[in-house]
Amino acid sequence: MVDMVHRLQDTICAAVQAVDGVPYREDEWTREEGGGGRSRVFSGGALFEKAGVNVSVVQGTLSPEAAAKMGGGHDLEGDDLEFFATGLSLVFHPHNPMAPTVHANYRYFERGEGTVEGSWWFGGGADLTPSYLFEEDAIHFHQVLQAACDRHEVADYDAFKQWCDTYFHIKHRGERRGVGGIFFDDLRAISKEACFAFVEDSASNFLDAYMPILERRKGMEYTPEQKLWQQVRRGRYVEFNLVYDRGTKFGLTTNGRIESILMSLPLTARWEYGHEVEPGTPEATLLEVLREPVDWVNR
Repeated sequence: MVDMVHRLQDTICAAVQAVDGVPYREDEWTREEGGGGRSRVFSGGALFEKAGVNVSVVQGTLSPEAAAKMGGGHDLEGDDLEFFATGLSLVFHPHNPMAPTVHANYRYFERGEGTVEGSWWFGGGADLTPSYLFEEDAIHFHQVLQAACDRHEVADYDAFKQWCDTYFHIKHRGERRGVGGIFFDDLRAISKEACFAFVEDSASNFLDAYMPILERRKGMEYTPEQKLWQQVRRGRYVEFNLVYDRGTKFGLTTNGRIESILMSLPLTARWEYGHEVEPGTPEATLLEVLREPVDWVNR
């Protein structure tokens, strides 16, 4: 898993650099409690306002509070607060409001020696967050994720898709963060090898899921009003990440590296007081599917 996340970080960063033409800033960091990571962030390019691809490989001792936010393994008690965690996390925020933001995260957790039932698990997924809805983009993204799930007995696309819609729900707004994708946690069925094979397959198909969408949208014209709407939607992205995201909470309660934890936030965002959209507009169309999620591949 450690080898995989570093390899994919290199592959994905090379793809971003090829289309955006700017180098990334790389920070290699260590954690006092154990382990560290490698953060890479692009900014100032032609396509992405901000794009980050982070890898972490950490270990240490959990506080009971952090253990409760970790995800799986809640049934473990006593001395099983020693942990190991590794993962790849990325977020791309394009300049063009017609091109969607995308997020992906694939991780492995282990508590104690990792030999007791429930002491190890995989988690992650990928989701798409457009400011303007293009149905063909949502369908393509979901089809790639579904195909990866269908190749592995441990994965269930329909369940993971619904889990994604439930997890990325901004409850105080009554809307989802985006048009979804897949989300899974506590994955520990069959064997570690079977779970890892699915995680590797799914993560390795990230570029196939997203880059064709970026190519279609990166050159589209847009108005200042459409750019403003993108900024408002980014505000919603920030609200979810700071209020609800379990990974953010876990990082903040385990003395994580703040710059890496908050890498997912956009460079710019906006909060308009009492912002409303006109019925029948493209903005209203997006809100409809955020409030009532759509089954994009089984329609």
